[in-house]
Amino acid sequence: MTGLTGPQTAAIVLMNLDRAHAIEVMKHLSEAEAETVAAEIIGLQDLDAATTARALAEFQRVATGHLPPARGGRDVAEVLLQASFGSERAAAVLGRASATLSNSAFDFLGAAEPAQLATLLDGELPQTVALVLAHLPVDQAASVLAALPDAARADVAHAIATMGTATQEAITVVAEALKARTGLFSSKDSPDALGGVQPLVEIINRSDATIEKALLASIEDRDSVLAEDIRSRMFTFADIVKLEDRDAQRVLRSIDIRSLAIALKGAHQAILDVINRNISERNRENLAEEAVALGPVRMSQVEEARAEIVRLIRTLEASGDITVQRSDEDEYVY
Repeated sequence: MTGLTGPQTAAIVLMNLDRAHAIEVMKHLSEAEAETVAAEIIGLQDLDAATTARALAEFQRVATGHLPPARGGRDVAEVLLQASFGSERAAAVLGRASATLSNSAFDFLGAAEPAQLATLLDGELPQTVALVLAHLPVDQAASVLAALPDAARADVAHAIATMGTATQEAITVVAEALKARTGLFSSKDSPDALGGVQPLVEIINRSDATIEKALLASIEDRDSVLAEDIRSRMFTFADIVKLEDRDAQRVLRSIDIRSLAIALKGAHQAILDVINRNISERNRENLAEEAVALGPVRMSQVEEARAEIVRLIRTLEASGDITVQRSDEDEYVY
């Protein structure tokens, strides 16, 4: 290696510390910093002594004599993260770090339009399409999923949810085949990538209400247990009652009164209580007036208004602006 980035240097230093000191250092990193360093540790599996010495020298730890090659890899990163953050948080950080590396194999698809990608993937096995979508940014994957033919969409969604670990060889074969067909090239290889329910949930979360409803219905017909698992991980309109008041207020500040009035048509009383408790008296009056002025509305309008609110909540949660509490509480029926 001729040049080292800051994260690479930090990773090499951690890899050369004894385990106890490395863990102590990792504990002082933020999750974002730990994720970056963990990604580098995973990628730096075999280092020569010269590279190791250069990294240590950058930290003013003069290397003398023959330094043993540093050992990296997923296992090393996993041990450090688990000891520093605990098993649950470590799994999330490690997953994001691995995904950062995995996604690079399909970077060359980043500028393609969803319709172009849908055409490119037309005729491929659902498992192949699922592998590609699992590596794309979530918003792009959702758009491609929406652009697929109706008959293929449910098959691909099911394949994403049931996909296990993809091998390096499988990822390389698919990426190279697509590059050959598009005439585009990527400069990076990719390590293992994970499929599963969560990637599908994230894609469905970015889809519109019609596609979300159709996909869940199709999966329900195939595998009711899987469908229930997916639903349990998704935030629904009824879950508004689980928001802390300050988070509900943050959400409501971004919603138009008319859209809110449509969404609340036929809503459960507990949802109405949360809304009324977290808006001003003037807005409560405006909301009541708007509801009367609207009169009867189509259920499709209600569903779309609710879907817009849910998408806003998911966006705010993803950006860290609010926290969504997920539990096993029963959902309200509305």
